[in-house]
Amino acid sequence: MLIKFWRHLSFLRKKQSIILLILMIVASLMEVVSIGAVIPFLGVLTSPEYVYQHQLSQPLIDMLGVSGPSELILPLTIMFIIAILSAGLVRLLLLYVMIKVSFAIGADLSIDIYRKTLYQKYSVHIARNSSEIINGIITKTNTVISGVLTPVMTLLSSSILFLGITSALLIINTKAALLIFTGFGFLYLGVIYYTREKLKENSQCISEKSNLMIKSLQEGLGGIRDVLLDGSQEFYCKLYRDSDLPLRQASGSNQFISGSPRYIVESLGMVFIIVIAYKMTQGESGTDLVIPMLGALALGAQRLLPAVQQSYSAYTNIKGSEASFKDVIDLLDQNLPVSTSQSSLKAMDFEKSIKIEKVGFSYMDNKKWVLKDLNLEIPRGACVGFIGETGSGKSTLIDIIMGLITPTCGHIFIDNIEINESNTKSWQSHIAHVPQNIFLSDGTIEENIALGVSKENIDHQKVKKAARQAQISKIVENLEFGYQSLVGESGVRLSGGQRQRIGIARALYKESDVLIFDEATSSLDNETESRVMKSIATLHEDLTILIIAHRLSTLKNCDFIVEIKENGIIKIIKYEDIDKF
Repeated sequence: MLIKFWRHLSFLRKKQSIILLILMIVASLMEVVSIGAVIPFLGVLTSPEYVYQHQLSQPLIDMLGVSGPSELILPLTIMFIIAILSAGLVRLLLLYVMIKVSFAIGADLSIDIYRKTLYQKYSVHIARNSSEIINGIITKTNTVISGVLTPVMTLLSSSILFLGITSALLIINTKAALLIFTGFGFLYLGVIYYTREKLKENSQCISEKSNLMIKSLQEGLGGIRDVLLDGSQEFYCKLYRDSDLPLRQASGSNQFISGSPRYIVESLGMVFIIVIAYKMTQGESGTDLVIPMLGALALGAQRLLPAVQQSYSAYTNIKGSEASFKDVIDLLDQNLPVSTSQSSLKAMDFEKSIKIEKVGFSYMDNKKWVLKDLNLEIPRGACVGFIGETGSGKSTLIDIIMGLITPTCGHIFIDNIEINESNTKSWQSHIAHVPQNIFLSDGTIEENIALGVSKENIDHQKVKKAARQAQISKIVENLEFGYQSLVGESGVRLSGGQRQRIGIARALYKESDVLIFDEATSSLDNETESRVMKSIATLHEDLTILIIAHRLSTLKNCDFIVEIKENGIIKIIKYEDIDKF
């Protein structure tokens, strides 16, 4: 998964990661220098004559022009202070860069997942739950930053630091260093062995329950009117509680597993240093030579123990976030359509007709044909109605024509050019669609009519023109703030009819030459619907209109009507031929 993850990083992030690795090595070397510097410092304090006479001190004595042992104390003290401060500053810089890079990568991941998700086919979107995607983009991406990305960097940094400090300790006292390394190594390996299954179980729990938490929030808040009317608040509270509690327990368990060995190791480390100190003082070397050696070992252990604990904590964080990491990788692995790589999108020619040849469609889960062997030709500029019983395939056919879903078999031609993955976006640039349920963002009326256009690029005159054609301009202009009036979340401040007319105005704002209405006037009264349809019919003669109607009267001005029956069998009729019932 880490290899897959690396492939998804941009060139800049890869470059920054390599620089970060170099900085980790520098930080490790600085720690080794600071540990090595403690020996001459403590040596000159306890036995200045020995240090003064040592052959390794001669270059420094010559450079400084030192004439006696006591004159070495100040220079070596300053050198030790510089070494300690330099190591601390480099570690501080490492921490800063590590956090900046990890969060920058996290932002890239989140944006990349959102972009790739938005570009997926309509069939992909309807096949999965939006709560999983939202959770993946927001929660699980954050989990990857804090639970995988930062720990991986910490693990690398701590491992390099561990190797550097261990190397220094091996030089200072090989036997003591091997005992420290072996003892603490077996302790942590034992903890890893006994906690690996629990970490895996917690990881899966966190991944699953976080999805359910988002789902319960979406359903409870999204259907708040029904929740209030039905008094079902406790039902949704229970759904949330049943997800939230296990998730937090699993997170708490991971945190305990991650932090608990530290206290045991720190205590054992102190005991170990005390034992070594006792053994050394019992030897023939004397305390003057033992103290510098012991100081170096103590300082090395003081640096080593946090590095080992950080490595272990990083490992537990990574294992605890493994399932969420896998979900994020799966989202990153989503393929982008061919059209996204095209530098500019040119609308395909549409001068003659939309031709449907032997089109069939079935959902993969049941293999039942929704449409089968359907043939139809719609001339450019025609107004065509679609009728049929619920489940007959009217909306499915419209989705196929719009290129939102791919037919199981058969072909769609625009002016004898077949629609495929490479030109679907070029065809869709002709289309404006008005669904029965209009999506409204929590913004102004103007922003909702020009949805998807940045505020500074909205054409105000086009907005007003579209509103007039949709028969909503008078209502909007009578509001206190006019087109700058807020509609509320999901258009809660507007009636159903007003929301539908804003949806119609949105389609008209695009000035497309193919308008598709999927029961888009169902919330309008007869008179308003009649005015809207008449206004649209006068736009221009080349406008192609496809209508799935809630009321048969909506189809009065259609050139012909397509009646869809079971398995997509169609019958072409006139409005006068519709059975009145």
